[in-house]
Amino acid sequence: MTNAVTESAETGSGADDAAAELREVHIGFGTGRNATPVVRGVTLRLRRGRVLALVGESGSGKSLTSLALMGLLPAGAALTSGTVTLGGEDVAEFTDRRWRSVRGREIAMVFQDPMSALNPGFTVGRQVAEPFRLHLGDGRRDARAKAVALMRKVGIADAETRYDAYPHEFSGGMRQRAVIAMALALGPRVLLADEPTTALDVTVQAQILRLLARRQHEDRLATLLVSHDLGVVARVAQEVAVMYAGRVVEQGPLDAVYTRPSHPYTLGLLNAVPEPGTARPVPIDGQPPAPGALPGGCAFHPRCPFATDRCRTDDPALTPVADGRAVACHNTAEVTASQRLQETS
Repeated sequence: MTNAVTESAETGSGADDAAAELREVHIGFGTGRNATPVVRGVTLRLRRGRVLALVGESGSGKSLTSLALMGLLPAGAALTSGTVTLGGEDVAEFTDRRWRSVRGREIAMVFQDPMSALNPGFTVGRQVAEPFRLHLGDGRRDARAKAVALMRKVGIADAETRYDAYPHEFSGGMRQRAVIAMALALGPRVLLADEPTTALDVTVQAQILRLLARRQHEDRLATLLVSHDLGVVARVAQEVAVMYAGRVVEQGPLDAVYTRPSHPYTLGLLNAVPEPGTARPVPIDGQPPAPGALPGGCAFHPRCPFATDRCRTDDPALTPVADGRAVACHNTAEVTASQRLQETS
């Protein structure tokens, strides 16, 4: 079943501001008939100056989706169908040389663990300066000056001195700022942020989110934020796509999805978030299916309180509904009615 999203289900201006796009993307592990599908028909559009959040539980396929945009799928994984475009170009046509010129200049990524992105044997400043030397051919002095300015821009205090410090001499939050500086060094149009604040405490997390929001706004970045944390998403995103078992099940403007969810999985995720002064959060029963062991029909039906016989046999298409959203569910009316009942009880 496809996940095509029509223009009526999308927000923002037209296709002319799309910096990157995935259309009907399928990703699998293995080859031929034995391939295990892990991403199933995902369509996303990243627009300049906007943050699209991709949310879901671990194993939903959200990180693989972002890696497809970077041409960095892990060994054994492959794009089995669909297209990925960057600046209107099909990345399937990119050579290794073309990818080397694209990464950093046109698209960049901030990973979850800053220590995995920083070499402990080199100073932080040298690593921030490296893109200027490798891609722009800058000399040591010019590269250092640009790196120091960029470190200041992302909020690293005393940047001139900290340039010569090693990663272990930085706090977790400062390391993540350095990684963000490296990602932004060459002025990419697209930024992918995969769980960028997961390893940080709440206070530092808020600082990094403010930094990402400021850079996204001032640099007009098209940003894909990958996260399982709905609180993080609410602070920075304008649009959200909810993934379950490899496919998008609900997508649209953040306010509409958060206040009027139409998919039972989205509703379950929101009900599982603890909030001060509200009833105890309600976890979603059961576990997501393993890739290659999907149930028939809708993959969420074994965990869904609204499931009917139709859900067990017929996988719903992603279909436009109200408020610019698109939902893959046969029972959206029942989901909406249940929320009205909760509000009046």
